[in-house]
Amino acid sequence: MVQEQPFIAPQADAVPLDGLVSLGRSLDGWRVAAVTLALVDALALATALGLAGTFSLPALAYAGAALVVGRQPRVRICLRVSDQVGRILIAAVVPLLLALPWLPADQGWRLAACTVVCVVLLRSLAYGTLRTLRRDGLIAEPTVVVGAGEIGVHIAQILNEHRELGLRPIGFFDSLPPPGDLPLPVLGSTAELSGIIDRLRIRRVIVCFPVDRDRDMVPVLRACQTMRVDICLVPRLQELGVAVPAAFLDEVWGIPLMPLRARPRGALVVKRTIDVLLAAVLLCILLPVLVVFGLAMRLQSGRPALFRQSRVTRAGRTASIIKLRTIGDHGDPDRCWKVPNEGCTRLAQWLRAHHVDELPQLVNVLRGEMSLVGPRPERPYFASRFAQEIPRYDDRHRMTAGITGWAQVHGLTGDTSLHDRIRFDNRYIESWSPWLDVVVLARTAAVAIVSSVGGGR
Repeated sequence: MVQEQPFIAPQADAVPLDGLVSLGRSLDGWRVAAVTLALVDALALATALGLAGTFSLPALAYAGAALVVGRQPRVRICLRVSDQVGRILIAAVVPLLLALPWLPADQGWRLAACTVVCVVLLRSLAYGTLRTLRRDGLIAEPTVVVGAGEIGVHIAQILNEHRELGLRPIGFFDSLPPPGDLPLPVLGSTAELSGIIDRLRIRRVIVCFPVDRDRDMVPVLRACQTMRVDICLVPRLQELGVAVPAAFLDEVWGIPLMPLRARPRGALVVKRTIDVLLAAVLLCILLPVLVVFGLAMRLQSGRPALFRQSRVTRAGRTASIIKLRTIGDHGDPDRCWKVPNEGCTRLAQWLRAHHVDELPQLVNVLRGEMSLVGPRPERPYFASRFAQEIPRYDDRHRMTAGITGWAQVHGLTGDTSLHDRIRFDNRYIESWSPWLDVVVLARTAAVAIVSSVGGGR
């Protein structure tokens, strides 16, 4: 019986990389399209202001807000204005509702109508120009296909035949490519994807059912998401329609693509700004309450009111987080998973049950060691142990730890399922937005109020 030999990725010297690198140095189609579309939208808003006959300060503020709301989060492969009309209407109307108190109503609605018309017309013109430049080979986006099976080969052939899409496929990635001739070279296994993306300045990655298991592809694609590259997945049942707005999908000659969500640029700055402002306000409001509880715990236990403990707050980072002291001597607190209630006063148990003992961590937030919302920090001993035992545990350390989190507002606190917590933490990181943080904080406050009222009955 012949034993199947595992695929060994070709060495870099064995792959014709000279021509591939030269393509990477050609005019960057992604950058050209991004700059062109940004300038076109700005020109459309300026034209709309002129047609509406106003350049007042409220009108200029409206135009700036419309640019932000209508900004395209990614450069699409399929340039089609009809898919974006809904977003254009939202970008024109929502800022107007905010500007109406300072703009005459007739002038405001005229400005919104001119905005829609100008954006649609100028984007249509820009899309036609970009398609022509792509078709003539003047701009190109180096692209790789992950998966050398039937669908992957078909995608590569489509990209070669339809140059107006602007993607120039340069190779496949697959851990076990099928035997026989392929239209493009196999550049390596899927595990090598991120390294070669950076070397060849790849702009697009299309994932088409590689032989690797889905759970093995998750860390590979997460590593690529940190790079300046657009990643799209071919749905397994692409013949069926999905309940996703067309503006958020993409397409390659009739084959739908689902883009992976890229973290917005400047997201960490926005999150940090929200943390500092809200933490400072909350600390000022809650300081008298914390002082009262701290004095009470000091009088009851005769020990310092604050308790400090080392926790993992992000990958490679630990911090000494601050809590109200609610526990007595019960062994090593850094290695004891469940804190017993024996030896804890009724006040201490109440503080822990309602998570009031966590509020001093607002100081950690102001120091930049924690965030208001994020995965809860764990002690180094347990973090190291869980990282070895539980898949995806370390992935939750991609974001700074928080006082509260998506898992906590779903009741996953204390001695609950770690697998569930990790799933919720990683889902929060993948779906993060400022609005999601607002939702988590609101739900945390609601749970605290309800539990306090209920506990007081």
